[in-house]
Amino acid sequence: MSTIDWAKKRLARQRRHRRVRKKVLGVPDQPRLSIFKSRRHIYAQIINDLEGRTLAAASTLSPEFKGKGGNRTKADAAKVVGEILADKALKHEIRRVVFDRGGYKFHGRVKALAIGAREKGLTF
Repeated sequence: MSTIDWAKKRLARQRRHRRVRKKVLGVPDQPRLSIFKSRRHIYAQIINDLEGRTLAAASTLSPEFKGKGGNRTKADAAKVVGEILADKALKHEIRRVVFDRGGYKFHGRVKALAIGAREKGLTF
């Protein structure tokens, strides 16, 4: 893909994300689980939009992820990130979140992250 194709693809995702964000709002009772993925890494955070505060965050760059060790596929890594994020959320007594897929399709790494978070006890 040329540089122009990547730019178009990125703008289309940002447009989809803005459209979803009109409807999705993280409140104290049910904060927003937001996802961003780059070509190599995936990032997830739980956000209270009313206060503008990040309550918990995890990524493939976080120290907790590095401690899990081993080579894994990007989807397996996303699942581990979801599990780490769910553990952090449960420590803050957050059990329910609203899922913000960030304009990405719900498959692959995004779906793996959601499955990992659900398996550890988050509800959305």
